[in-house]
Amino acid sequence: MLDLDTDTRAALAALANDLADCARRETLAQFRPVGGIGADNKLEGGFDPVTEADRSAEAAMRALIAERRPQDGIYGEEHGVTRGESGLTWVLDPIDGTRGYLSGTPTWGVLIALCAEEADGPGAPMMGVIDQPYIGERFTGGFGRATLEGPHGGRDLGVRSGRGLDSATLFTTFPEVGTPDEGAAFARLSQQVRLTRYGMDCYAYALLAAGQIDLVVEAGLQPYDVAAPIAVIEAAGGLVTNWQGGPAHRGGQVLAAASPEIHAAALDVLNG
Repeated sequence: MLDLDTDTRAALAALANDLADCARRETLAQFRPVGGIGADNKLEGGFDPVTEADRSAEAAMRALIAERRPQDGIYGEEHGVTRGESGLTWVLDPIDGTRGYLSGTPTWGVLIALCAEEADGPGAPMMGVIDQPYIGERFTGGFGRATLEGPHGGRDLGVRSGRGLDSATLFTTFPEVGTPDEGAAFARLSQQVRLTRYGMDCYAYALLAAGQIDLVVEAGLQPYDVAAPIAVIEAAGGLVTNWQGGPAHRGGQVLAAASPEIHAAALDVLNG
C-alpha cells in the first residue's frame, strides 16, 4: 500500500464524499419518474442495462477528479480506464444495481473506491464508499475507520460475530449465481444457512458491514462491483476473498463474511 500522510488521507476521504454527493444529485434527478425510465442494453443475447443516469453520474465524478486530482487514474464501468501518474486510481460504479434502479427499488448504490494503480488494473482498495442516495445512507470504510451516516444519524460500522452457518443470513444478487457449477455450490451453502435472500446488489455488502447479515456470495463480478464493498467490510472487521480464499478485488467469485469462522465454513461448503 502507498504511504499516504494524514493530510493526504483526509483530502482523499473528503473527495470521496464529494464524489458521492455529485453522484447522488445525478442519480436522484432521474430516479422513479412517472412511467419509468428507459435503458440501453450492453449485452448481446441477454440484458445488461445502462441508463443515462449511469453515464451522467460517472461523468460528473470523473470531472470532479480531473479538477481536484488530475494526476490520479480512473477505472470506471461506463467510461473506461484513464491511466494516472500518482500511483492511485479511483474505481467507480455510478449505479451498482441498474436493474433495481430501473425497477424503482431503493437497493442500488453508488460505489467509489480508492486503490493503488497497478500495471494490469486496480490494486487492493484502501478506501471505499457505498452510497444509497434515495434512502440517504452512506457507508464508508478505510484508513482505519468504518462509518455509517443515514436517517438515524451517524455511527461506527462493525460486523457481527458468533454465528454458525445454521444461524446465518446469506445474500446474493441473482438466484443462478454464475455458471451451473457455481450455482450448485451456492445451493449447497444455501441449504445450510438459516435464511437466504436475493436481489440486493451492493446494499447486501453494506448490510454485512453494518452487522445485519453474515455472508454475501457472488460470481461473475468486475473490479468496480467489489472494490468499494471490500474496503468498507474490511474496515468494519469482516473479510472478503474469492471462493479459494485468495484476493477478490479483481472480481470473479466473491465471498464476503462477518467472521473468519463463518468464512472458513462457507469456503468448505462452496468447495465441496
